[in-house]
Amino acid sequence: MASRSTQILEAAARVIARRGVRGLRVEELAAEAGVSTALIYYHFKDRTGILRQTLEFISDRAERYTTCRDPDAEPLSPREELDRTLLLELQDTTEVRENSSAWGELRASAVFDGALREELARATLVWVQEVAGLLGRVHPMAPAVALAAAAERLTALLEGLSMRWLSGTLQIAHARTLMSDAIDAEVERLSR
Repeated sequence: MASRSTQILEAAARVIARRGVRGLRVEELAAEAGVSTALIYYHFKDRTGILRQTLEFISDRAERYTTCRDPDAEPLSPREELDRTLLLELQDTTEVRENSSAWGELRASAVFDGALREELARATLVWVQEVAGLLGRVHPMAPAVALAAAAERLTALLEGLSMRWLSGTLQIAHARTLMSDAIDAEVERLSR
């Protein structure tokens, strides 16, 4: 069974995905999580604490669903691992939809919230560094600055494709094709 704080964070991700950051009310979160508002304040102190921890929670959850593999499966090549990691962010599951929606809502809110902006910048940097690391395994001799730039482009594109998919302006299959094409282009560019 999930801990109380995890239960609250799961509920926060659902509420943010459904109603947005501005629609997040502690009372509604408490009802969604099946806990008291006092318990939420005990674990997270204030609304900013809830948002910061929810951002960390959805980042960790995304890492789990993009890296989790059957331990008995054949190991992936570096390129297969890169493709798999990025394309698993574009899958039509409740967890991915919820994560992507919540991430987009938190990103949009960070425009107006300096404290959230710092947390989002940190989470984004970690994600870009992880993708740069994957690219570095594909092209070990590529300069670090080129790997970082390629990772920036790929993660930014993935966020945009995800928002278009979630808003219904792009079919998920087409989003995955566009992402695959972009990965091909970035890998090719690094080989020059």
